[in-house]
Amino acid sequence: MRIRKWLANALTVLMAAAFFTVAGSAVMSKMSGNEPNFYGYQLKTVLSGSMEPSIPTGSIVAIKPGGDMTRFTAGDVITFRADEQKLITHRIVEVARNELTGQVLYRTKGDNNDAPDLEPVDPANVTGVYTGFNVPYAGYVLNFAGTKLGNVTLLIVPGALLFLYALASLWKTISALEDKKPDPNASQPDAKAP
Repeated sequence: MRIRKWLANALTVLMAAAFFTVAGSAVMSKMSGNEPNFYGYQLKTVLSGSMEPSIPTGSIVAIKPGGDMTRFTAGDVITFRADEQKLITHRIVEVARNELTGQVLYRTKGDNNDAPDLEPVDPANVTGVYTGFNVPYAGYVLNFAGTKLGNVTLLIVPGALLFLYALASLWKTISALEDKKPDPNASQPDAKAP
C-alpha cells in the first residue's frame, strides 16, 4: 500500500513538472511573438517523404534557429523558406561561394529525391539547422490537433474521461461509506444493569 501511494505521488510530481515545462515554453513563445519553440528549438512537421528514411513523413523535427547562416557545409540538413508559406527541410549537397562577392548559396536535395532542388538556397532564407531529433508520425497528431475536429476531440474526450473517473470515484466512496455504516435492524447487545 505504501509503494502504491509513493508511486501515485511521484506520478503527480512528474505530471506537474511536464505541465509547467510545456506551459512555460508556450508562454515564452507567445510573449516573444515568434513561432512556437521548445526552449530554443523550433518544432516543425514534415509533410512529405523527401527526407525518408532519415526523417519519416509525418514526423516532428527539432531545428535550431539563429546564428551565422553561412556556416553550413555539405551534409548538413537545413530548413529553409521556399516561399512565404512553404518550409523545406533538405540536406546540403553543395556549397557554392562567389569568389568576387563572397556570397554563399546552398544546393540542397531531399535524401529520397533523385535530383537536387532546382533553385539554390540563399542563406537569408535558412530558418535553422536540423538537430537530428525527430518524433516519427507525431506530426499527424499535431496537424489533427490544429483542426476544428481535433480541437473538439482533444477537449471533449479528456473532459468526458475525467467526468467518468469522478463518477466512478464518487460511487466507490459512497459504497465504502455504506459498508461501514452500522445496520439499524441488527440487534444490540443488552446492556447489563448495575
